This record gives sequence, structure tokens and C-alpha cells, in this order.
Amino acid sequence: MNTQAHKARTAALSEAMKREGADVLLLFGNNWHADHLRYATDFGIQEGQGIALVRADGATTLVLDDPAEAERARAETRTCEVVFAPQLVKEAKSQLARAGNRAIAAAPYHLLPYGLLHGEKDLRVNDGASIVERLLMTKLEVEMDAVRRAAKLADEGYAVFRDAARPGRKDYELVAEIETFFRARGVAENFMIIGVGGAEVRGMAPPGGKVLKPGDMVTTELTPCVDGYYAQICRTLVVGEASEAQRQAFNVYLEAMVAGIDTVKAGVTAAAVAKAENDVFRKYDLGQYTTSEYTRVRGHGMGLFPDQKPQILEDVQIPLEAGMTIIVHPNTYHPVVGYLVLGDSLIVRENGCEILCGTPRELFSVQ
Repeated sequence: MNTQAHKARTAALSEAMKREGADVLLLFGNNWHADHLRYATDFGIQEGQGIALVRADGATTLVLDDPAEAERARAETRTCEVVFAPQLVKEAKSQLARAGNRAIAAAPYHLLPYGLLHGEKDLRVNDGASIVERLLMTKLEVEMDAVRRAAKLADEGYAVFRDAARPGRKDYELVAEIETFFRARGVAENFMIIGVGGAEVRGMAPPGGKVLKPGDMVTTELTPCVDGYYAQICRTLVVGEASEAQRQAFNVYLEAMVAGIDTVKAGVTAAAVAKAENDVFRKYDLGQYTTSEYTRVRGHGMGLFPDQKPQILEDVQIPLEAGMTIIVHPNTYHPVVGYLVLGDSLIVRENGCEILCGTPRELFSVQ
């Protein structure tokens, strides 16, 4: 638990609620969409669903529908009241009713349980995205420090990954070494996917038992969490000597990543960063591989969740702001060599960015 960061977030959340005229803020979360809940409670939910009710004075109640999660929350957080309620919606409505006729805002609005938005004519819940989303995207200094520390561990983790990658090993053995390394350093959460092979590999996934063999490209993204904050690194290595085709393909990805990172500064849009990356692929007649058929995003925000707004895509017009923590990664399929990844975490600054990853930007080769 990062007490300093939580206090800073609580103050920022209270100010945002006052600006928007919200008396009560209802935040929903589960093990996939956990960042809204974590912002207010400093609790990372792993099972079931949860709702945090934040009052204007900062008092917070965390309602959880899983008994083990409620027990863990009471042990791990002292920042809020914890209530176990198998009927989550009923308990949340009861809590809101006790709050009286107040202005209620909720986020993420599109994920709220149906029963919270319907069936109670006196319960008016408004979309609270304007209160929370900017806070999640644009970090306070204490939050940026946690992301920096997570990025440093990501670098160290990738060094362990390279050492673990040897012919004959299975992909899950590499993942096990990384998890052991991170756990020994107090990292309780790490989002990691992996790809092993050649032109047949179209992306990354959890390990499935593939055996590393000479000539394979091995891709991964490591996303360790430090004090609730994630940072990510994406790199590709080759088992044995890289082929000329692999080296030529990698150079395209390197040029694209540099073009994207060089575009980053406060005021430019996420779309401009994505276009800078994609234009490099178009220059080499690889533009079709920047589409949703072959890739998801060209980067994304990070923080209390591994994959936050803004998504780095050409149709996302969100302006970057100083203090945003994002990763730029032109990860996609290459028709000759297969799926290839390369990405660095960074902090947006007024006139550029602060690069957080120190691992060399190269196509690694392991013997």
C-alpha cells in the first residue's frame, strides 16, 4: 500500500467531485476493470465485483461480493470501511439511500450493474467520467514515481527473461522464472504474454507449452506492478543468430517506435502518435498490418491498470497532457517473419517525454 499516493489521490478526487458538484461518487470494479476502484480505495480486486462509495468529505465504503476478497481488503487497507455483501447491488442501493437526496455520479458508467441504474425512481445516478478519467490518465508526481520504479523492475525482469530463453525450454518455464523474480522483489501483480515461433505466430498469449528452437522469435511484454502502478516493456529476441529478414523487419519496428516517441509531447493527440508510427509501415508497404485485422493498438496509457486511456490509435483525438504515463509500441504481425514487438514506457512532458525503459532497443540474440 502506497499511503502517500493514496492521500494525494484522495485529495485530488475530492477536488474533482467539488468541481463537478457530486456529493457521492460510486466507483465500480472487477478483476479486469480495477483502476477506478483502486484509485479511491488502494485495493486491487482479484475476484468478484466491488463498489466504492466516496463521499464529499473523503469517507469511503468498499462493498465486495466475495468473502475472501472482503477479508483480504480488511487486512490490506485501512483507508475505508469494508462491507461484504453477496447482493452487491442491493447493498449499494441501501448505502446510497442512507446518503439521502444527494447528487450521485458513477464510473465507469457503461460497466455499472443494470440494477443500479434502473428500478429506483428516486435514485438518480449520473455519468461520472468527467470526475475520474482525467485523474486516471494524468498522474501526480508521487504516482509517476511509482511508475518509474515499475519500469526499472520491468527492465530487470527482461534481463532475466533473456537469460532464461534457451533452446529446448518451454514458454511457461520462462514465465515461471519471471514470476519468481518479480515475487521475490515484492511484485504481487504482473501482466505478461508471450509468443514463440516464426511467420505462423500472429500475436502473443499466455504460455501454452511451446518449445523454443533455433530460429524462433520470442516476443513478450512484461508489466510489473509497484505500489499499485504498472509499467510495461516490449521486446523481441531470436533463439540463435537473427536472419537477415528478421533484422530488416526489426528495423521497421524500431523506426516506427522512434517516430511515435518523437511525436509525443503535451498538446499532441494520441492519433498523431499513432499516425507517426503507422506512416513508417506505410512507407515500407506494410500499412495493412497497422489495421485491426493484425494489431489492437499502437500504445496505450498505464497506471493503476496495465492498459488505460488514451489508446494510441489514429481515431483517438484525446490530447496528451504532461504527466500522462503511456507506452508507445508498434506491435503487429509482419508477413515474412511473424509477430514482432518493441515498446518503451514514458511520461509525457511539455516539450517531449521522459523515457522510463533503459533496455537497449535491439533485436536480441540468445545462443
